[in-house]
Amino acid sequence: MRYEGNIFRPPSEAYSLIVQVTIGCAHNECTFCSMFKDKTFRVRNLDEVLEDLDTARGHYRRVERIFLADGDALVLSNDKLMRILTHIQKVFPECERVNVYGSPQDVLRKTPEELKELYENGVKIIYIGAESGSDKVLADIHKGATRAEIIEAVRKIEDSGIKASVTFISGMGGRDGWEDHAIQTGTMISEMEPSYMGLLTLMVEPGVPLEKDIRTGKFQVLTAEEVVAETLLMLKNVDVKRKCVFRSNHASNYVSLRGDLPQDKDKMIAMLRRAMEDHNMLKDERFRML
Repeated sequence: MRYEGNIFRPPSEAYSLIVQVTIGCAHNECTFCSMFKDKTFRVRNLDEVLEDLDTARGHYRRVERIFLADGDALVLSNDKLMRILTHIQKVFPECERVNVYGSPQDVLRKTPEELKELYENGVKIIYIGAESGSDKVLADIHKGATRAEIIEAVRKIEDSGIKASVTFISGMGGRDGWEDHAIQTGTMISEMEPSYMGLLTLMVEPGVPLEKDIRTGKFQVLTAEEVVAETLLMLKNVDVKRKCVFRSNHASNYVSLRGDLPQDKDKMIAMLRRAMEDHNMLKDERFRML
């Protein structure tokens, strides 16, 4: 296998074979993100990708899951994606699912028929970083998509049969915008009803544009207690009618939550209320990581 630079994957892809089909992120302008700042975006040579799959077959007896990296493999045309998926079916007939990162714009560029074609040929989950449901926050972080566009993209994914796994970031609105961020994120989840929803907590890496805003006082990072209050307000504003698997057990979070919405909503809210009263429940800053 040939890998370029640091490799990133969703936590749920820990046991997947990771194959880079792109290098970096096509957008790469989010003010908080350092993941692909050292990479110039490009699409990998297709023959190299297919060769990597052949090489992996020689090293692994059984591969049930494959993750196509880097930041937004869905930027590839369906013709290229289908060549990759067809080769996966040939080389790894035991593979049960192929998952990818995708930006909202990637999804919106695909026709419903193209997404359905990907689903029928093995793509089961598209991971989307929404970060916030607030249009102000999305503009401030240079997300490159509006609230309405993200909602449309997630609904489009779900309508195709593919499951959407959407990530939000606690604290992304800062101290001035935490209530707007919490409420708008909660109502956004209610509107788009993704199959999966993950919550991380903001951690600012050196060198990202947001770091400068913190130094100048333009952006104030929330305390652990404020993050818990924000998460509580967000959950109060979630009203989904179908099952949404909710996770906030990422290493960056102060409180680990897991459950299914709507059935476990009250249980998770109760846990957050206990954490607001008992600060011993909060993860020590030293043990948080991305």
